[in-house]
Amino acid sequence: MKFDNILADINGFGKFQIQLVLLQFLSRITLPCHFLLNNFMAAVPSHHCNISALDDGGLFQNLTLDQQLTVGVPLSAHGGSPSSCRMYSSPQYHLMSGFNSSNNTLDVECQNGWVYDNSTFKSTIATEWDLVCSRKGMNKATATIFFTGVMCGAPLFGFLSDRFGRRCLLLVSYICSLTFAILSAFSTSYVMFSVMRFFNGMSLAGISIISIVLNVEWFSIEHRTFSGIIIGLDWTIGNWLLVLLAYLVTDWRMLILVVSAPLLWLPESARWLMANGKADEAYYYIKKCAEMNNRTLLEVAETETRDKKYTIISLFKTPGIRKLNCTVFAVFPRFGVAFTYYGISLNITGFGLNPYLTQFIFATIEMPMKIGVYFFLEKIGRKPGEIFTLITTGLCLFINIFVTQDKWLVRTIVAVLGKAMSEASFTIAFLYTTELYPTVVRQNGLGYTSFLARLGVSISPLIVLLDDVWHLLPSVIYCAVAVGSGLVAFMLPETLNRRLPEFIEDIEKPR
Repeated sequence: MKFDNILADINGFGKFQIQLVLLQFLSRITLPCHFLLNNFMAAVPSHHCNISALDDGGLFQNLTLDQQLTVGVPLSAHGGSPSSCRMYSSPQYHLMSGFNSSNNTLDVECQNGWVYDNSTFKSTIATEWDLVCSRKGMNKATATIFFTGVMCGAPLFGFLSDRFGRRCLLLVSYICSLTFAILSAFSTSYVMFSVMRFFNGMSLAGISIISIVLNVEWFSIEHRTFSGIIIGLDWTIGNWLLVLLAYLVTDWRMLILVVSAPLLWLPESARWLMANGKADEAYYYIKKCAEMNNRTLLEVAETETRDKKYTIISLFKTPGIRKLNCTVFAVFPRFGVAFTYYGISLNITGFGLNPYLTQFIFATIEMPMKIGVYFFLEKIGRKPGEIFTLITTGLCLFINIFVTQDKWLVRTIVAVLGKAMSEASFTIAFLYTTELYPTVVRQNGLGYTSFLARLGVSISPLIVLLDDVWHLLPSVIYCAVAVGSGLVAFMLPETLNRRLPEFIEDIEKPR
């Protein structure tokens, strides 16, 4: 007896399922808060060299701040504002009279640190450890380190969740996430902070991949799309929450603490229990679901089980699932979806607007987009949805290549549309992946594809540094990856209104 038949008897969309969604709400809204935290925690405010040591007998100290900047800091390469990374080795008093001569004018790298504008951000990791100028790569690396942790945590939690169950590993993920978030907030050095953020990302990977699988496995076929979209709305709400908290809390240490949430009780996946031969435990949760949904539970017929342990190696043993992993879904589309989404999401300062406003606009556009995605997936399907959203994302990025920086309104509108489409492709990808893999290796499959996706995310923040080579190169790369991923998605099978496969053998035969 298929588990979907059991769900049909006990109501696969009732109070039990709604409670499951609500129980995960507080934990899932922390995901965007942590995943996009670098937009605020690692923000780089306006800064210039600390020139207080430039003194030749007291004359320099008697100048106003503007005068000190004039004689102590050269103009930036673009002109109009003091350089962020260079200073004069000695005061150039002749510049005060408007006389500009390069004779005997020697500018050097900052010698005594930097002075930061604290009007927007009281404290960030950039100002805490001077991660600017020649050290700006270390600032960008904090996002890469965090997502490397997510990348490593995804296959680990995927394997353990398929072996020991969804519920216990989700609880482990909750506890570890909270622990490492607190430790990172109290870091006393850049190295300690990076290590704690790595393990925090590893722990959060469990919440990210296990929660959606737990949801999908408890919902009936006709409501699976709803389960995938409704849990995605937690991300949007978390995005709004991040903007509010970041605006109110401008110290990076406190910001990490306040984005961590309390965690609650959850049921185990009865579908996983049945597939792994744990009938008595499965019956407990099925009975609980039936009672909550006001259904009478008839005797549960014996379901097919396998007395076999599955690992990530099982994802490559048979031709059908090997094709799914190696040549179709895992290698390029998931990488491209995540690479493009975070390439846009972690670059909110590139559109000429206040970072809080840009983040709020990016978050707000996600709500109508996800509602639209729900109806699209219900009527048309997962495959055309993934193709359309990825190629449209690439098109938006392509258009913005030719829009100049001074046209910030046009750039922002096109970027917001691209962000919405990339968010839609990400939402579809999580649901799609969950439906493609059989129950016995579903978490292994999602962990594996999430590993590749987070590889894309880890690389994505560093791509921005390529603007030193050619200022359009990052946009060209993001555009090419998005369009290429959309084209590869043509090879995917459709899963709309199809039963979830329970065993690997179900992948090898037509569904």
